[in-house]
Amino acid sequence: MHRTSLGPNDGMLFVFDENAQHCFWMKNTKLALSIAFIDESGIITDIAEMKPETTENHCPRRAGRYALEMNQGWFAAKGIKPGAAIRGLP
Repeated sequence: MHRTSLGPNDGMLFVFDENAQHCFWMKNTKLALSIAFIDESGIITDIAEMKPETTENHCPRRAGRYALEMNQGWFAAKGIKPGAAIRGLP
């Protein structure tokens, strides 16, 4: 929140204590982001594009333990889609 930029390969990883449906919004967020929702086994279940300064909820289709926010379009530019596995998660 209140960030104005991210480095080209910088992001924010959210780690949740429980496997649940965690939703995100963009209130007080100044830059456009893409978010990958990741289940407890490290599989990306959904990717959403989020516009700055909006209060629309972005929710995964099923429960997860992680969310990874990157600059908007980062996942598409890397060819990363739902079903991809993420390794090295805590």
